Amino acid sequence: MAQATEAEERVLCRLEDIPEGGAKGFPAPPGGFTGLFAVRKDGRVRVYVNACPHIGLPLEPLPDRFLDPRKQVILCSVHGARFRIEDGQCLTGPCIGEALEAVPVRIVEGEVRVPAKAGL
Repeated sequence: MAQATEAEERVLCRLEDIPEGGAKGFPAPPGGFTGLFAVRKDGRVRVYVNACPHIGLPLEPLPDRFLDPRKQVILCSVHGARFRIEDGQCLTGPCIGEALEAVPVRIVEGEVRVPAKAGL
């Protein structure tokens, strides 16, 4: 499998900018429509489009507040839908059976990278 080039990817942040057991949001890229967010759990980083599959609104009520208080699930602040961190699958709420849109992510030399077109 061919590795993506820097022109095909964009850097979201440094790995250390996402606390273990925490999440961080990123605005839409210039000309883009949807922001992204990253969750770091058990040493892995997962990136999702910041839109609830129910009606497409951003998930967080405040910057970087994507997780429930126990940091066990991703939580939609609008309708209370709960999503599994590992795969974005909705566990409870109006979009049960649907999932958040996952974005491929690579960690390269401490940088969190996603495809350049993610969120467009």
